[in-house]
Amino acid sequence: MRRYHPLLVRLAAATVLVSSLAACTGVGEEFQRGYVVDERAISQVKKGMSAEQVLQTLGTPSTVSTVGNRNWYYISQKSRRSLQFMGEQVVDQQITAVYFDSGLRVERVALYGLQDGRVFDFISRTTPAGGEESSFIGQLFRGVGSFNPFGT
Repeated sequence: MRRYHPLLVRLAAATVLVSSLAACTGVGEEFQRGYVVDERAISQVKKGMSAEQVLQTLGTPSTVSTVGNRNWYYISQKSRRSLQFMGEQVVDQQITAVYFDSGLRVERVALYGLQDGRVFDFISRTTPAGGEESSFIGQLFRGVGSFNPFGT
């Protein structure tokens, strides 16, 4: 039986180990999409500010409400993928909503996220009741794929 030099065996083992680790690049990747929430910028938005001031402070919103165009939404999503070939799993979603009155002045700011699978306002510490606005936010969390504009 042929015996190999111990240094050669160690070198071969190290090569195999490094090659297998290189094949797993992308382990534990995190992805951030949308608006990156800046707590300092959000805290600068005060009741009575104009829409232009909000635009300068927070930037362009991800989307604007279709009813009256008086609500701006800044949407972010964080997802994680454990291995390169696996699908992503959403770990956090947040919607910063800025509500304006008829004069386009800030009425209030809300930060919605998911808590125990339900939409939750982290600023007022409440779960929105049913109605036009909360169903829109619910649609954002459920995804656009489940939205049917014709209601059938």
